[in-house]
Amino acid sequence: MNQEVKQESSVRRFFKGLWFTLALFGRVFRILLLVVLVLGLLAGIAYTMQLDEKVREQFEGRRWELPARVFARPLDMYEGQQLFADHLEQELKLLSYRQVDEPVETGQYFRKGDKFVINTRGFQFADDKEPARSIKVSVANGKIASLAYADGKNPLDLMRLEPVLIGNFYPRHNEDRVLIRQKDVPEILLKGLIAVEDKKFYEHQGVNPMAIGRAMVANLKAGHTVQGGSTLTQQLVKNFYLTNERSWHRKIKEAIMAFLLEMRYEKKDILEAYLNEIHLGQDGDRAIHGFGLAAQFYFNRPIWELKADQVALLIGLAKGAGYYDPRLHPDRALERRNLVLQVMRTSGVLTEGPYQEALAQPLGVVEKKPSGNSPFPAYLDLVRQQLQRDYKEDDLRTQGLMIFTAMDPIVQLTAETILQNRVARLEKANRISKGKLNGAMIISSVQGGEVMALVGSRDVRYAGYNRALTSLRQIGSLVKPAIYLRALENSRKYTLATRINDGPVTVKLASRKYWQPRNYDHRSMGAVTVLKALTLSRNTPAVRIGVDLGVDKVVQTLHELGINSAIPAYPSILLGALELPLIDVQQMYQTLAAGGSYSPLKAIRSVMNLHGQLLTRYPLTVKQVASPEAADLLAYALHRNTIEGTAKELASTLPGWKKVAGKTGTTNDKKDSWFAGFSGQHVVTVWVGRDDNKPTNLTGGTGALKVWSDLFRVLPTKPLQTANSSRLVWVDVDQSSGLRFNPDCGKAVRTPFIKGSQPQKTSYCAPLEPVAPKPEPVAAPATTAPAPAPAAKKQDPSNWIDNLMQ
Repeated sequence: MNQEVKQESSVRRFFKGLWFTLALFGRVFRILLLVVLVLGLLAGIAYTMQLDEKVREQFEGRRWELPARVFARPLDMYEGQQLFADHLEQELKLLSYRQVDEPVETGQYFRKGDKFVINTRGFQFADDKEPARSIKVSVANGKIASLAYADGKNPLDLMRLEPVLIGNFYPRHNEDRVLIRQKDVPEILLKGLIAVEDKKFYEHQGVNPMAIGRAMVANLKAGHTVQGGSTLTQQLVKNFYLTNERSWHRKIKEAIMAFLLEMRYEKKDILEAYLNEIHLGQDGDRAIHGFGLAAQFYFNRPIWELKADQVALLIGLAKGAGYYDPRLHPDRALERRNLVLQVMRTSGVLTEGPYQEALAQPLGVVEKKPSGNSPFPAYLDLVRQQLQRDYKEDDLRTQGLMIFTAMDPIVQLTAETILQNRVARLEKANRISKGKLNGAMIISSVQGGEVMALVGSRDVRYAGYNRALTSLRQIGSLVKPAIYLRALENSRKYTLATRINDGPVTVKLASRKYWQPRNYDHRSMGAVTVLKALTLSRNTPAVRIGVDLGVDKVVQTLHELGINSAIPAYPSILLGALELPLIDVQQMYQTLAAGGSYSPLKAIRSVMNLHGQLLTRYPLTVKQVASPEAADLLAYALHRNTIEGTAKELASTLPGWKKVAGKTGTTNDKKDSWFAGFSGQHVVTVWVGRDDNKPTNLTGGTGALKVWSDLFRVLPTKPLQTANSSRLVWVDVDQSSGLRFNPDCGKAVRTPFIKGSQPQKTSYCAPLEPVAPKPEPVAAPATTAPAPAPAAKKQDPSNWIDNLMQ
């Protein structure tokens, strides 16, 4: 009995202890659970606050890295403006205007002969906004004859077409987008997008539980994903903040961030961000983001010009831009577009008539993708080069800058075509291996030095080696105008009528070292005037004058004309034995064309930020670096060169009224062919040669001059006005003596002079003492006394200085 009582007591104590233990454990568990819940809540709050900070930081800061857009010059239009009808139509096509029988929308035009009706799009410039207009334009004789509003009610004195987009500087991850505001988006797109993607957009708070439930049921029934439950806000969060990772963790994070986004920002801000963020296509490495860029990418028009069927296609692409790509999978894209149209019809976005009309339309996608690469890569190299003086590379790629340049797209395309065609013909005519002969060209305006066109090679669309900016080539006789300019500034000693010995010349370089340059034809013409020496590009007179002036003075003149490259003060530079890029030669002749006024060549006019604020303007800067009178005389001499000198071919290939001036240049073994010259409006330099530096058998007159001539035959330009300055006087000069002409004998050459420098003596019909043709030693500037010419000896063929002109 006692034993049983003891056992019962032990069992009772056991259960009592167990109960106590369980009670204690439960109490601890509840405390721990409470602690865990509190800590979890605190962690959740901290995590939510962290997500909230991320949402606010990116949404309120710089949302996207935006590429810089580079534009050509806008086409100014006013009565009397220089313009041809075909050029106007070409400009409209570059702007993707559509030719129709009756323009009713922006971006449309009608042409009948030389008369146009144009509905312009307008454009926000840095200084003002050009509104969209409907205008009538009549062109006659290469000028705008009349300009008026299409309704004829109001006069129109001046307007601008929007500038052509010529290139972009992309962010490093190659995202591209054109930002749009909700007010610019067609109402049909906004309503259609909400009807298809998120019917309850204006009712939910970022997440739609009902839509998620329906999607789960549909997906379970199908056994795979057939329907999504994400709202527009969730889609924005996924694209804007998150990755494409598929996990519950990411979905929860997406839902929280969508809720936070809705709590902090208005629906219109969220919808506008979605319109600009959504991925709608791919162009190689370039990602097409946003409806603004997609409208251009698929239909080559701005978003506000889209029709219902085009809007439906873009909305359909939001589900999967790759799967429904209309260029790769047109059948899928058409089916998806029609489904979107059907939803828009049932939702009341479209009525029956427009629905049936849209349903009957083909996809209408432009066959060729508008490339994100610039069609003018060589010109963009110059733009980037000049921008880097004022902007960091990261700013160019991310800040959405709008860069307005001086490029004339019509002149650019004309120059490209002419260079390609003529170089190909020269290559064939001279039996050069196909593709081995190349060329480059720069065109700028005389007034202002704005670069209107730049061609870096025959392969004009290839963004590679730019021969206009980086290729260093010897310039040959292109250097001679700098020598004669320096000489003519000393009008007491040198005029265009001054006679110079054309015979052999010897220049001492160092002890027992001499340079004996020769004329190209290895002949001597005796005594020639400065004018004749320049027009016929004689070598020995140029060397004599250069040594007399001082080689260092010639180098100084070259620098003053705008050449920034280092130039060694060797006598050989007097015949062009210095290597320069084409852009430096262009700068030199730009200064000569402007009457000795130096203006740095520039491609950029202004830079504007994304909000239309002007950041930088590049004004015209002018510095007079040479005597205007001497520059006038030099321009006259270079003009005579195109009539009776090494460029006389231009007198027969150009119309008589198109007066121009210029200089040929040829280097040793005919490796480089140059021509640089100008009219009253344009300065153009052309180089033709081989990249492997082998001979081409082309001189300046048989190579580059041909390209230059082809261009000026079709380039609308103003004629050169030569020696019209009141600071000059014209005198009839005897051709053989350089004295005043005597009517009793000789031949008169009417020649301009700086006032006070004209010859005072008159030729008396007596022949002058002949100039000895034998070698005349001329000391180099550093030599204290003339040294006798060395005895004839066999020349070292490896010495390029001694053999410079042989």
